[in-house]
Amino acid sequence: MQRFEIYLSVFLIISFNFFSCNSKENPTEPLGRTINPDHQVTIYDGDETVTVVYVALARTASERRTGLMDVHELPFDTGMLFLYDDERLRSFWMANTPLSLDMLFLNRNREIVHIRRNTTPYSKQSISSKLPAQYVLEVNAGFVWVYDIRKGMRMDWELDELAHRRIACIESSIQVSRTGSKYRKC
Repeated sequence: MQRFEIYLSVFLIISFNFFSCNSKENPTEPLGRTINPDHQVTIYDGDETVTVVYVALARTASERRTGLMDVHELPFDTGMLFLYDDERLRSFWMANTPLSLDMLFLNRNREIVHIRRNTTPYSKQSISSKLPAQYVLEVNAGFVWVYDIRKGMRMDWELDELAHRRIACIESSIQVSRTGSKYRKC
């Protein structure tokens, strides 16, 4: 009986190692989605540069809806910049977002009007801008504390503004055509 238990144990160990080594998951591949931070946002306190954040842009409605959902890894100096065509109250949630984030809400002058620190991953609780905002920067939780970022500070970035306006025009044209109105040429 003892010999049977030894053989069974050896068989189970070998089987476990065989199946775990042949797993299709690659432990070096990142979990979930990755983003492409191809733009820079500079944060200023008066005339002094506080820090630079490398960001992916969320320009379209689809990109804004997806945001950082399913992104499991984000370098500390990296984030996502949400661009809107108008300034109004903004509301976000963390459903399907595994990272805790700091959210910075900016008005049309790119001035920080509200900061929400250390959001709860996967939460369906609404996170409001409290004041009208046209832009939102999402970064890793703790970023605001490390760089002592405060309301009233401002940000700047360079984008292809013409492309941003064209996307906005296309989105508004789609909405106009759905209502039965004449299609608007961009």
